[in-house]
Amino acid sequence: MWLRCGCAASLRVLASPLRVLGLRRCNTAAFMPESTGFGGVSGRSGLQEFSVSSSESFWAAVARHRLSWIRPFTAVQDCDLSRGRIRWFEGGKLNVSVNCLDRHVHTCPDRVALMWERDEKGSEVRYTYRELLEMTCRVGNLLRRHGVKKGDCVTIYMPTCPLAVASMLACARIGAAHNVVFAGFSAEALAERIRDAQSSTVITVNQGIRGGKILELKKTVDTAVQSCPTVQQVFVAMRTDSPVAMTARDIAMEEEMLKEDVVCEPAAMNSEDTLFLLYTSGSTGKPKGLVHTQAGYLLYAALTHRYVFNYHDGDVFGCVADIGWITGHSYGVYGPLANGGTTVLFESTPVYPDPGRYWDMVERLQINQFYGAPTAIRLLLKFGDEWVNKYDRSSLKTLGSVGEPINTEAWEWYYRVVGEERCPVVDTWWQTETGGICIAPRPSDPDAEIVPGMAMRPFFGIKPALMDTEGKVISGNDASGALCLAQPWPGMARTIHNDHQRFMETYCQPYPGYFFTGDGAYRSVEGYYQITGRLDDVINVSGHRIGTAEIEDAVNQCPAVAESAVIGYSHDIKGQAVFAFVVLKKNVDVEEADLSRQLNGIVSEKIAKYACPDFIQFVQRLPKTRSGKIMRRVLRKVVELDLDSLGDLSTLDDPAAVQEIIQEQSKRSYTNQAQRYDLFAA
Repeated sequence: MWLRCGCAASLRVLASPLRVLGLRRCNTAAFMPESTGFGGVSGRSGLQEFSVSSSESFWAAVARHRLSWIRPFTAVQDCDLSRGRIRWFEGGKLNVSVNCLDRHVHTCPDRVALMWERDEKGSEVRYTYRELLEMTCRVGNLLRRHGVKKGDCVTIYMPTCPLAVASMLACARIGAAHNVVFAGFSAEALAERIRDAQSSTVITVNQGIRGGKILELKKTVDTAVQSCPTVQQVFVAMRTDSPVAMTARDIAMEEEMLKEDVVCEPAAMNSEDTLFLLYTSGSTGKPKGLVHTQAGYLLYAALTHRYVFNYHDGDVFGCVADIGWITGHSYGVYGPLANGGTTVLFESTPVYPDPGRYWDMVERLQINQFYGAPTAIRLLLKFGDEWVNKYDRSSLKTLGSVGEPINTEAWEWYYRVVGEERCPVVDTWWQTETGGICIAPRPSDPDAEIVPGMAMRPFFGIKPALMDTEGKVISGNDASGALCLAQPWPGMARTIHNDHQRFMETYCQPYPGYFFTGDGAYRSVEGYYQITGRLDDVINVSGHRIGTAEIEDAVNQCPAVAESAVIGYSHDIKGQAVFAFVVLKKNVDVEEADLSRQLNGIVSEKIAKYACPDFIQFVQRLPKTRSGKIMRRVLRKVVELDLDSLGDLSTLDDPAAVQEIIQEQSKRSYTNQAQRYDLFAA
């Protein structure tokens, strides 16, 4: 792996006047300098209202102030959601890598840009902005020398590491798009994404390391490219010392990088040129290649990073998401680097070599903002407080949650134990499609409340709308509906690669004139938003609609429960019934029948009797993607006895979890679906 010798000096966390002003009193101009031109706007809520009512003025001012332009834009936006037309900052030219690297090298070349928390505990490596720029330029020149042109798409299949970041930025520098594929997907899944992106170039490593286990990434690429006729070359870097077989198409990346200059001329890119593709699952099972473009995406990632997390110069930002996911793109790479920040790249797992890994890292790297997933928080909660309290976490100022709604028990543990009741927890809602955070508790007025388990407030420029089953806007509070966004914002995806019709059908046509998120939401009496889960995860029990996330939140409040997954299944009488899969905490000693009654009592008390699970199955673990999302679709197929339609399970973190659940069900001698219904009704 491309390593420099030694480590940079320890960072100094600088006290910032902005931090004091932003927290202690509502000085709007100090909080957001652009607001001086917003005509009497004051306070965070005032800024949000202005950003929605005067969207063009808001985004024009922010874009001019926050980004470095090669040529200024001439039009702020040209958008029509009903036609799926989304264009921002047209006429403008810029280079994303210049915005993330060069301009900071001019002012603070020795500031640490990346802290690489390698899988091997205690072996972190730090890269300054100067060093990251030089590495990026070498990769950019290498790609150019081997024929990668402006408009090409390079597939990156690498673990979270500095060379992967440099490869992303090198693509941006020379005008090529990148397609980062999570380094854990199967060869078949990788090949499908390479073919759809029409990549002729792939970048990978000989092996990956995660949780002490070796991942044979080069072998996976070798298998994948056999069915990818477009691939002409594969650059292979060395993460470990183990040699791998090299073919005629393979190029030893580090050796070739040494031949390149440390200066690479950046391409002038139009605002709406493609920056990257990122594939996400769709309801059809075929991955969707979401297209994100240059200026709007970078601006939105930078703005949300700074204001949702209250990030300031000198802070160390710890996003533990893999770069193969949108969270890693927006808050591991582009947002922090655009802001000249120090960002942590986490290569390992939360429990390797022990459940204290996150908090040991917080102490060693002096992390100020920590951004993780509810599934990891629930996992660590099972191991108790001692693994957290073992380490000094006094550097922490903000805790973040991402990926799915966080249940109340996990939120409170995160706040009380990890954050010592002094760090706000920002439960963020957003998607690959949105490019960045859309709803979160912060930014808000300094003393504004945060409600556990709620995303709460729309970000600048975001205008949520709830829609009923007839496609009409639901006005007023204390209401639930389909969550749509009523106006465009710069960070949103522009299309699905090679399939704009699918983009239209998925996001623009269900509610014409609105962007349909696919999620349901509840708007509280106070006007706060709570995400109730995917609309295909909404269960209709005897005419009552209930979100699976809401039931899971109630079940997870039981002291014996670590986490749960709830799905709906067909029922002859009710239409749908509720099935709950429950993982218990370690060393729980209680009869399953007694615990089932207790859980139903909690759900009845917290929600209603109709929401009580008709059946509860206690399992050792839940099937999850490698990004930590529970695969409820697979669980639904298992419950419905539709085992022939489980689909490709290779993308799961551990496919054996599904087989364990199937075997446990077979022990109960469910011979047919009718017999099941009788058991559930009982």
